[in-house]
Amino acid sequence: MTTTPRPHEPAVPEEAAIDPLIVAVRGDIRLIELGQPFFTGMPCSPNHPGFRMTLARRHGDMVRADGGSAANEIIVTGGHVGTHIDALSHVSQDGALNGGVDAQEAQRGGRFSAHGAEHLPGMLRRGVLLDIARVHETDTLPGGYEITVDDLEAAARQARVQVTAGDVALIRTGWSRLFAEPGAYLGQETGVPGIGVDAARWLADHEVPATGSDTTAYECIAPGAGHSILPVHRVLLVESGIYIMEHLALEDLADAGISEFAFLLAPLRIVGGTGSPIRPLAAVSR
Repeated sequence: MTTTPRPHEPAVPEEAAIDPLIVAVRGDIRLIELGQPFFTGMPCSPNHPGFRMTLARRHGDMVRADGGSAANEIIVTGGHVGTHIDALSHVSQDGALNGGVDAQEAQRGGRFSAHGAEHLPGMLRRGVLLDIARVHETDTLPGGYEITVDDLEAAARQARVQVTAGDVALIRTGWSRLFAEPGAYLGQETGVPGIGVDAARWLADHEVPATGSDTTAYECIAPGAGHSILPVHRVLLVESGIYIMEHLALEDLADAGISEFAFLLAPLRIVGGTGSPIRPLAAVSR
């Protein structure tokens, strides 16, 4: 039944359908930060320009007639500094990007005409935390540890979750506990724990659209090797079209015992870029 409309006024249903998602977000939602703060001097791979921020104008530099004043800053950063996501233009293999796109041709003119960061998707997906450090009953995996398929499956069993098509899989190594110590965190001498090639293919087989970890390169880095070879990036970005997130902050999520959550992400639409800084969030009911 509807109300009797006045002249030139459309009929209004007595009970309008409400989107279940709207109902959910009207509830008591807890947002958990999954990214690191950005600051001058933060850890940065030697392959990328670092993050710099300084005030370009300070309060009092200009005072308006009514006494008001404003401050602002200038920011200089690479696209793969701090918590960020890799676009598919970031890595090529034998001269080709994902889908066989010619990398040399695509990068002409100083920006990518294919697979640029403006095509990075916003995400509202089911997220799953695979806590590999917890599997091994440690706060932090040792440098250079290669995460295996057995590790991923053990973490899923321990968390009582299954990785299914469309999920965003986040891998905790505990390495972000070293973020305040750039030398230790970058792990040039010690190596850095991370996913191995077989584990990357396991994720691809499970059809995740994106995955990320709490380290500088996502994948396993051997002691002293640096970022000289990154086969997992090839498997995920080039062969599988799966986005990679690095420098995540997963300690709060792990400490809360949360392994399944709504994952929120909104990359910057940097035209022709190879990556974007991000501020990912996990949303759960309180």
